[in-house]
Amino acid sequence: MLIDPKAPFALLRREGRDAVEVLTGPVSTVDALADIPDECLALVPFRQVHERGFDCVDDGTPLSVLRIESRREVPVADALAGLPDESFTLDNAGFDVADDEYASIVDTVLREEIGRGEGSNFVIHRVFEADLSGDPVAAALTVFRRLLARERGAYWTFVVHTGERTLVGATPERHVSVDDGLVMMNPISGTLRGAPQKQAVLDFLADRKEIDELSMVLDEELKMMATVADLGGQVIGPYLKEMTHLVHTEYLLAGRGSRDVRDVLRETMFAPTVVGSPIENACRVVARHERRGRGYYGAVLALLGRDAQGRPTLDAPILIRTADIDHNGRLRVPVGATLVRHSTPGGEVLETHTKAAAVLRALGLNGRQSTVDAAGGALAADPEVQAALVARNATLAPFWLQPRDGRPADPALAGRRALVVDAEDTFTGMLVHQLRVLGLSTELVPYTRDIDTTGFDIVIPGPGPGDPRRTDDPKMVSMRGLVRDQLESGRPMLAICLSHQLLAGLLGLPLRRKASPYQGMQRDIDLFGRTEKVGFYSTFTATHPGPSLDSAFGPVELARDPANGDVHALRGRTFAGLQFHPESVLSQHGIDLLRDLLTVLLDAPVGTSPE
Repeated sequence: MLIDPKAPFALLRREGRDAVEVLTGPVSTVDALADIPDECLALVPFRQVHERGFDCVDDGTPLSVLRIESRREVPVADALAGLPDESFTLDNAGFDVADDEYASIVDTVLREEIGRGEGSNFVIHRVFEADLSGDPVAAALTVFRRLLARERGAYWTFVVHTGERTLVGATPERHVSVDDGLVMMNPISGTLRGAPQKQAVLDFLADRKEIDELSMVLDEELKMMATVADLGGQVIGPYLKEMTHLVHTEYLLAGRGSRDVRDVLRETMFAPTVVGSPIENACRVVARHERRGRGYYGAVLALLGRDAQGRPTLDAPILIRTADIDHNGRLRVPVGATLVRHSTPGGEVLETHTKAAAVLRALGLNGRQSTVDAAGGALAADPEVQAALVARNATLAPFWLQPRDGRPADPALAGRRALVVDAEDTFTGMLVHQLRVLGLSTELVPYTRDIDTTGFDIVIPGPGPGDPRRTDDPKMVSMRGLVRDQLESGRPMLAICLSHQLLAGLLGLPLRRKASPYQGMQRDIDLFGRTEKVGFYSTFTATHPGPSLDSAFGPVELARDPANGDVHALRGRTFAGLQFHPESVLSQHGIDLLRDLLTVLLDAPVGTSPE
């Protein structure tokens, strides 16, 4: 036998390795990520997101730690020979949330959350449950054996037994890793099922919906990289990820960082692919509509250690495509549907059924199994497929695709001080990196703080979720007051997205909810006489019938859509507003637009507002 099934253990096959790592040692629980020791495998539950101050339903799932006392590697062939291959059945199977109830939840989220500007996408989960016949640990080891033999393309294939529960799965996705100071994340989005032919893959890669959804996830994880990597994340890819039953598209994000690996874990809880975006409000929405805990679904396993030079390391895959089996043999397979503006309740119900069936099939728990195709990866190497992947970057921002450590500061902006105010959307972290590259000394503060703008050359109220028309929302009251103070003082201000909408309202422009939200959408716009590709994340917009406005704060020039009057940008003597996100990877020349706007604003004479 490969291990003693009565004692805690973990068996891991990590991507690119031809061996199974066998870890054994005692299991204990800790309260916080800061308490996780070196040389351990931590099972981090979703409830741990409370350490970031985010909402969650606390179901009491423990933060368990397997302290590694013994560690060895076994060739895959030897591991297969040492694992059981037993028969078992599933009884009393079904979803914990019925189809009609789940469809109702989806409809509510689409109308009341995405439709009201609370975010661009949200992941709502349900759980396929069943009773597993036979010994639970032997069954899990059998599933692990089948995955080793049949699954390909997984980031981790694993089984972890704590004594009270057993997790077994094959997850495609690295959440975050740290090795030699290099922080990496791995946003994956877009799924083509089955064993597709080349033309199906080319059609998939050209699908606008699939492109937009991966770009949204890319932006959201770039926000996290802005916090944990000293210069933010550099985008590498995209790549085609071929698994046994699925094909995905993915990027890698990489950046040098100096934070403790536990801080890296904390600041990246959790992947937008399993929660939504912006992440803080997505956690609120998930808690509000799921109304129950998630266990380990959407969280991570975290392998902490040290390299040969004694430097800390971290490898943390996302816990998806995973079965959670308790000591009584109760099996749970959580699956989630990503809700976006295109979603329908019926379609998302079907998506969860499809995902549950795919997970169970991959785990060897139902359906016929195929063997791994030895030619796996051939599609990714095809020249036409490679060209289609490269083409996806043609309209993305070069700023995020290239190294940034050698770019000189702009002489007109170097040394100027900017205050960025975060309204619950960490796009502001990406914005701070761009401002610093331009040469500005930048401070980022949350809107909840008592904000003192003294000593700053420019104030940049940022984006955030919510309805800018509300007068009873404390966030809107606070942000509107900040924007009003800047207008009345005549000091330079650049307002972005939500704050642009608040600025437009104060200037007298009406605000309306768009019939079709622009969430994660790249569009060509006329920006004061130049055509630009920019990224929108908005449900509301200001409108005006003409290209200019006479306001109480002087004349205002408008960049607008002539077809419907939607205001994409505005500028006055000492202020400007952008409905789009210049910091987004979808804004092709975003940093250049920022430089041009800031140079003009900071060159403008500062004084009291017009009478």
